Amino acid sequence: MSQQSTPANRVITLTLEPNDPMRLANLCGERDEHLKLVESRLGVTLRNRGNTFQLAGPGPRVKAAANVVEHLYRETEASQLEPDTVHLFLQESGVEALEEEEGGDDGAEVVIRTPRSLIKPRGLNQQSYVASIRKHDINFGIGPAGTGKTYLAVAAAVEALNQQEVRRILLVRPAVEAGEKLGFLPGDLAQKIDPYLRPLYDALYEMIGFEQVAKLIERQVIEIAPLAYMRGRTLNNAFIILDESQNTTREQMKMFLTRIGFGSTAVITGDITQVDLPRGQKSGLIHVTRILQDVSGIGMTHFDAKDVVRHPLVQRIIEAYDVFEAEQEAEERARREAREQARQEARDSEAAAGGSTAGGDA
Repeated sequence: MSQQSTPANRVITLTLEPNDPMRLANLCGERDEHLKLVESRLGVTLRNRGNTFQLAGPGPRVKAAANVVEHLYRETEASQLEPDTVHLFLQESGVEALEEEEGGDDGAEVVIRTPRSLIKPRGLNQQSYVASIRKHDINFGIGPAGTGKTYLAVAAAVEALNQQEVRRILLVRPAVEAGEKLGFLPGDLAQKIDPYLRPLYDALYEMIGFEQVAKLIERQVIEIAPLAYMRGRTLNNAFIILDESQNTTREQMKMFLTRIGFGSTAVITGDITQVDLPRGQKSGLIHVTRILQDVSGIGMTHFDAKDVVRHPLVQRIIEAYDVFEAEQEAEERARREAREQARQEARDSEAAAGGSTAGGDA
């Protein structure tokens, strides 16, 4: 790889080995659609002749593009690339990550080993999240849908169970109605909550297999429980995942965190922008992050739109909602300030009127 630099731009010439026309065609995609994705996402210019690629653009971005091209070319040895695959690799090549990488990379790769698959966290946030889960007994994963916080927590739980670091896995969720009435669903509370845990089941089936999951549930090695069933229990040698924790109350969150026993790991996931609690009730997740943010021994990972690993539109939707909500908050703040200013002016007018009346009487 050779490089030429100017104050604003950087040019990198990249030669990919081995020179395999089939792999190069796979890398570029039909009508170069994969290369165009890299160009449009990272704002660089990308040209190639055979296995020699020239990339030009702003320093961190062109370095990110070069890393993506090299990584994708390695993937072509074993698989047929699709636009979705290219998008996922682009997710982990953010400019911020590249700036850190240029400052130095320890080369350590974070992977999670489950019976059926090897799971590689994508991007710095996901990697630090998994590292935090392995290091701390209590961990928080906070961010929008599609950032992998629940999936990676389940993967870490399966790995810990497989390596006999814990004896069982508990999957917990608050029984909060998200626009639907639980009372009209058939069965007891555990059965009513069961459909809401489908993403956790799907992850388990993928990592362990349907039959094995069913056996582990039957033996209560994997336990599915509404949050209300946690009261009074002490959970030792377990991996506990509290999903959708933005829908816990302050009291429920405190109750859950004080259930953690010896040899246990707890992961609390949630999205503070999607609280379904009744109006007037405060989210236990929002409250607890303020209380515990400086407590040692607790891991806290915050995800945002750039960490989304679903369809590119999902990321743009989240960003659009963030902008809209920020504008709403700014408008509401301006209205409050205007009302307060009007009240202050009214008080000043009353005071001035009272003063002039007192002066006239004198």
